[in-house]
Amino acid sequence: MAANGKDHLLEIVSKVWPIKTAQCEVKHRKVEVFKRADQDQLKEIFSQYASVVEDGEQYMTYGDLIQRYLGFLGENCDEYTLKLFASSVDTSRDGKISFTEFQAFEALLCLPDAMYALAFQVFDRNGNGYLSCSEFEDIIKHTTLNREIPFNFNSEFISLHFGKDKQRKITYSEFTQLIHDFHEEHALQAFRRRDKGDTGSINPKDFEEIMCKLKSYLLTPFVKENLVTVAVGGGHRQISYAYFTAFVSLLNNLELVQKLYLACTRRDKTMEVTKEEMMYQAQEFSQITPLEIDILFQLIGLKHQTGRIKYEDITDLTPAEGRETPYSIQMQIAQEKLALEQGTERTFALEVLESVYRFALGSIAGATGATAVYPIDLVKTRMQNQRSGPMVGELMYKNSWDCFKKVIRHEGVLGLYRGLGPQLVGVCPEKAIKLTMNDLMRDKLTRKDGSIPLWAEMVAGGTAGASQVMFTNPLEIVKIRLQVAGEVHGKSKVSAFTVIKELGFMGLYKGSRACFLRDIPFSAIYFPAYANVKKALADENGYNSWGTLLLSATIAGMPAAAIPTPADVIKTRLQVAARTGQTSYNGVIDCVRKIYREEGGWAFWKGTPARVFRSSPQFGVTLLTYEVLQRLFYVDFGGRRPEGSEPQSTQLEKQLSRNPDHIGGYRLALATFNGMESKFGLCLPKFKSSMQT
Repeated sequence: MAANGKDHLLEIVSKVWPIKTAQCEVKHRKVEVFKRADQDQLKEIFSQYASVVEDGEQYMTYGDLIQRYLGFLGENCDEYTLKLFASSVDTSRDGKISFTEFQAFEALLCLPDAMYALAFQVFDRNGNGYLSCSEFEDIIKHTTLNREIPFNFNSEFISLHFGKDKQRKITYSEFTQLIHDFHEEHALQAFRRRDKGDTGSINPKDFEEIMCKLKSYLLTPFVKENLVTVAVGGGHRQISYAYFTAFVSLLNNLELVQKLYLACTRRDKTMEVTKEEMMYQAQEFSQITPLEIDILFQLIGLKHQTGRIKYEDITDLTPAEGRETPYSIQMQIAQEKLALEQGTERTFALEVLESVYRFALGSIAGATGATAVYPIDLVKTRMQNQRSGPMVGELMYKNSWDCFKKVIRHEGVLGLYRGLGPQLVGVCPEKAIKLTMNDLMRDKLTRKDGSIPLWAEMVAGGTAGASQVMFTNPLEIVKIRLQVAGEVHGKSKVSAFTVIKELGFMGLYKGSRACFLRDIPFSAIYFPAYANVKKALADENGYNSWGTLLLSATIAGMPAAAIPTPADVIKTRLQVAARTGQTSYNGVIDCVRKIYREEGGWAFWKGTPARVFRSSPQFGVTLLTYEVLQRLFYVDFGGRRPEGSEPQSTQLEKQLSRNPDHIGGYRLALATFNGMESKFGLCLPKFKSSMQT
C-alpha cells in the first residue's frame, strides 16, 4: 500500500519536474539548484522520528512528521489542519507515513513549483490525482478567510471550473489556474455583497474590511493602517470597483512594479522617479495601469511628500514575511553557487588583471588614508622616540597633546606633515600590496560553499602583513628620521635623499625583524576583525553603507593597532639614529633588554594612544576608499564582489531550515507551507479554537 502511495506521488511530481537533482540554467550554464537528500541519511533520520512499528516496518504518525520533525504546528494545533498537511504526505491515506512516502515528499519539496504541488496534495483528499468540487469546497470552508467572508460555491466561477452539476474533476494543471484565480473571485464576491445598491462602489470602511480579511497576507502594517486614508485621500468618498481591483492588482504585482522602476532608472536603486516618468515607462508593461501607478504614489505620498519614489519605497510596501517562494530560494542558491564556482574557473590572465586592478585602487586608497592621519603619525613617532634614561635630561613632551601643540608652535602647521612626500611614495605600493594580497589569499582559502574559517582569515591577513614589509621598512626608516629631525635645532636640513644616501640599500632594511613582528600580527588581527564587524553592522539585507564601512574599519583598527605596539616601539628605536647620550641598540633582543632595564615594561607601550588614534582612522579611511572605489568602478573579472557591496535577500536565511535533521528538500518545508498562505491565501487555522476545547 505504501509503495503504491509512493508511486502515485512520484507520478504526480514527475508530471511537472523529473525527480532528480533540481537544476536551472543561469547564464547558459547548468548549475545545481537544490541537492536531493542522501537516501541512507534520510532513512536514518526517518528512523529517529518514526514512533510506530508494524510487521517490522517503521512508520511516522501525523504528529511525528508535522509537529516533531518539521516543527510546523505546536501541541495545541488544529487537528483538521494537522490532518490536511500530513495527508499530503500520506498518499495511501492509511493514517501513517512510510519511509517511501517520506522520501517521495522530500522529492516534491525540491520542485520549482513545490507550493502548487503541495497545495494539490492537500486538496486531493482521496489521493486519486484529481480534484472534485466537494474536496475543494470542504477545505476552503475550513480556511480562516472563508470564515470571515464566506465564499459562494454556487457561483458562475465554480460552474466554469467544475461544471454546472459540479461533477467535473480537474487535473493538477487545471488546479494551478483555479487556485490562482480563486482569491480574486472571492474578493469580487465580497465587493458585490457590500455593494448593496448595485452602484458599482462601496464605502471606505467596507473596503478596509475586505482588504484586511481577504487580502491580509498582502498588507504590510503601514498599508493596513492607511487603507482608509489613501482611499479617501484620493478624493474617493466611495470606492469604485475599478479602484478596488487596481488596488488589489498593485499589491499582487509589486515585484513587477520593482522591475518597472529598475527599467526606468536603468537599475539604479537610489534614483528618485516621478509619477510621469513611471507612467511613461509603464507603456512597456501592459499589466501595470496608470490607476495602479496613481495608487502607488498615493501610498508613498503618505510617507513623504516629495512627489518622487525610490526603490526602497516600493520595497517597504511589500510584506517581507513569506514573500520568498521555494523556487526563488532555489534560484538564489543557484546564483550563489554560480558566483562561488566562477572564481575556480578563471584564467590566470584574469586573475593577474584583477590583482592589477586591486593594486591600483589600493594605491589610491592608501594615499588617501595616509594623508588624512599623517599628523597623528608624526606625534606617535616623536612620543615613541622620546627617551627617559638618566643621560637624556628633561623630557621634551609631556604627552601626545603637548607634542602636537609644540610641533605647531615651533615648526608651524606644515611641520605636522614633515616627511609626507616619501610617505606617499611608499604608502601607495605598501597599502596596495597589503590589500591585494589579503584579497588574493582570502579568495584562495575560501571554501566551496563561500565560507572562510577564522584561521584562514588570519593567515590571509598575516600573509598580507608580511608581504608589505619590503615596501614598509625603507619607507618607515626614512619617514621616522625626517619626523624626528625637527626635534634638533640648528642642524642642517634633513631630506629624504640625504637619509637614503646615509643609510645605503641595506640600511633601509634596518629593523626589518621588528617590522615583521609588528605588521604580521597587525594584519592578522585587523582583516578578520574588519570582515566580521562589517558583517555584524550590515543591514537586514546584508548591505553596508559608507558609514558602516568606515565604522567597521575604524573599530577593527583599535585592537590591531594596540596589541603590536611593543614591536612598533622596538622598530622605532632601531631605525632612529641615536643622538649623543642616547642608548644605541644592536638588534631586536638587545633593544628589548635595554628598554626594559632602563625604562621599565611600560616603555614598550609608549605612543599606544597615538598609534591607535592614527592607525584606526587611517585604515578606516583607507578601507572605506578601497571599497567605495570598487563599487564605483566595478569590473567583473569572474570573481566575487566585496561582501556587503550589494543587498542580498535575508529571506533565504530565514526560510531555509537550520535544523540539522532537515536535509535535502526538507530544508524548504517551512518556506513551502508558508508560501501556500502568502501566495495563495490558504490560511488554515493552526490552533484549536475555544469551541473545540
